[in-house]
Amino acid sequence: MGFNVLDLKFAKDAIPPISSKTMEIHHDRLYAGYVNKRNEIEELLKTADRSKAVASYSSYRALKVDETFNADGQILHELYFSTLSPTPKQPSEDLEFVKKAKEDFGSWDSFIEDVVACAMAARGWAITAYDFRDKKLHNFLADAHNHGGVWETWPVWTVDVYEHAYFLDFGSDRKSYIIEIIKYADWDEINKRFLKAKSIEKILETK
Repeated sequence: MGFNVLDLKFAKDAIPPISSKTMEIHHDRLYAGYVNKRNEIEELLKTADRSKAVASYSSYRALKVDETFNADGQILHELYFSTLSPTPKQPSEDLEFVKKAKEDFGSWDSFIEDVVACAMAARGWAITAYDFRDKKLHNFLADAHNHGGVWETWPVWTVDVYEHAYFLDFGSDRKSYIIEIIKYADWDEINKRFLKAKSIEKILETK
């Protein structure tokens, strides 16, 4: 069946800190490239020679390594784009995600401070995820799409800090990009993802 490139839910020039040129390159070329390459790898795996699979090098290993890179590139970008909103607004204190962030980080400001620090320290992504084991929100650092993921967590928000996300508009001033892009976070959508994590948690607890 394959995976499809998802359309943006806003116009390419709708997020003021990010130019339409950056959004075009980011969405139409880079993100779409991960989706298409994932589909290509899926097809190649159908006929890959598994009898010669070894860890030092094999065509099967190469496909499996790049399968995770492109799959995670697709997933993280879809989360990034889906949790942006053209209308900046402060998150409502009634949102369950906001309540949980305050609980786990001590305050909303402390949570945002940690997101910014994580994004500054990362080479690729800052990922806010809910951990089903300790039942807390965490900001995880990923230097590449398929590095830094933590099993049995549910990602609810991402900040893309690869240079392609901001360099045309901010140059090397990564921190200004991070601060600006957070202003355009779609807190309602992020809250929906958090509530989905809580629903999944209930299912896991019945097993």
